[in-house]
Amino acid sequence: MAAAAAPRGWQWGEPRALSRAVKLLQRLEEQCRDPRMVTGPPSLRDLLPRTAQLLGEVAKARREAREDPEGPGGADDFLAIYLANLEVKGRQVAELLPPRGKKDVNQDVFREGSRFRPPLAKLAPLFSHMHAELSALFPAGKYCGHLYQLTKGSAHIFWRQYCGVRCVLPWAEFQSLLCVCHPVEPGPTMQALRSTLDLTCNGHVSVFEFDVFTRLFQPWPTLLRNWQLLAVNHPGYMAFLTYDEVQTRLQAYRDKPGSYIFRPSCTRLGQWAIGYVSSDGSILQTIPLNKPLLQVLLKGQKDGIFLFPDGKKHNPDLTELCRVEPYQRIQVSEEQLLLYQAMNSTFQLCKICAERDKDVRIKPCGHLLCSCCLAAWQDSDSQTCPFCRCEIKGREAVSICQAQERPTEVRTAADDSRNNCHQEAAEQKLGPVIPSAPSLLPEDQFPQGPQDKGWLTLAPLALPRLRPPLPLPKMASVLWEVTSRPRAREEATE
Repeated sequence: MAAAAAPRGWQWGEPRALSRAVKLLQRLEEQCRDPRMVTGPPSLRDLLPRTAQLLGEVAKARREAREDPEGPGGADDFLAIYLANLEVKGRQVAELLPPRGKKDVNQDVFREGSRFRPPLAKLAPLFSHMHAELSALFPAGKYCGHLYQLTKGSAHIFWRQYCGVRCVLPWAEFQSLLCVCHPVEPGPTMQALRSTLDLTCNGHVSVFEFDVFTRLFQPWPTLLRNWQLLAVNHPGYMAFLTYDEVQTRLQAYRDKPGSYIFRPSCTRLGQWAIGYVSSDGSILQTIPLNKPLLQVLLKGQKDGIFLFPDGKKHNPDLTELCRVEPYQRIQVSEEQLLLYQAMNSTFQLCKICAERDKDVRIKPCGHLLCSCCLAAWQDSDSQTCPFCRCEIKGREAVSICQAQERPTEVRTAADDSRNNCHQEAAEQKLGPVIPSAPSLLPEDQFPQGPQDKGWLTLAPLALPRLRPPLPLPKMASVLWEVTSRPRAREEATE
């Protein structure tokens, strides 16, 4: 009887590579045991044993797996890239630390201000990113990269549409795919984008790294414009700084309250950490939750907290990314509302599963349904719209919530003309939508209208998803507004 074929990973020596990586991390852990190596988060002393333990769990899960169903860009490719990168970075750490058993050698590394400290400080966030990435794609050692759910709806749809079930891509391939939606000029700008996206510095982009990037620089329609304004042009942006380095850098501005810098958090990936000098000269650091950085910085500037980026007088204007753009409106007739009521349904409910709200729009026909139903439909090799059988040439993430009627003076003739666009029966084609940046204004700053008007919208990013009861007896029709946007939910990590 023929022996079963070995999994792909076993063919390139994956078990040996995993064992070698664990031993390397254990040696580095011994070199980091000196109490003088204790630093603020992220700390190599904590990260090395945790990463070694997780790799041990990965090795065990891989041994017990009877087959490896993952194709290109799956678990096998990811581990080959990850372990090669880990070995390179591990050797860099080993060269900076005193050899085991020879404590009298290279003692300078323990001295504050030593030339060895900055390289170690740069490697600590990198190891933190590598541990977080491995934890996300191999929870408890079991590979789940093909099932990874990106936080932002538009980002998830983009990755699955262009990258499929792969969890990692070479940078060259990824940048060409990203340029389909977000064009970037080659040269210095592209190199800067790579340095921001490639958190683990291995020449590839994983689905986890892309998730972190899209959470940091939301919303999706203006993703790269946000990145350029915040990470390229803003003087307050600091990449790969640790907690201790932020404290040290702001010491020079203790006599200048309002000075601030911001950086991607090393321990809560996908969130921002802001360090600033308070009015009494104290240096504080905070991680704002559930709000885009643009909104946080604007409010901090208004409150007199974030005034001088890295101590400089010029505070960039971020309001251009927070302008309210017009929405497209769709009218649902009274008869259709009664039909929804008779079906015990609503406009925003997906008409295929009747369980989830519509959150994706098919291009070019414009029909709405939930992303889960669309994925199941396309997985069955159906590349036409389930409603009209039009060829699916693209899709766009949306979300639906209750909107307020805007004041008369800001409603244009275009709004009134769009009110004549009806939806027949369960679904009807939507007209083209002009891409626009979702508003980032706080909810209480949106124009408030009478609730009995029943205006509904595919809402801007700052608003949560809602499903309010429709006040059917009080209205003759309901108007809907449409805008391209990622999901409104922002999840905190750790």
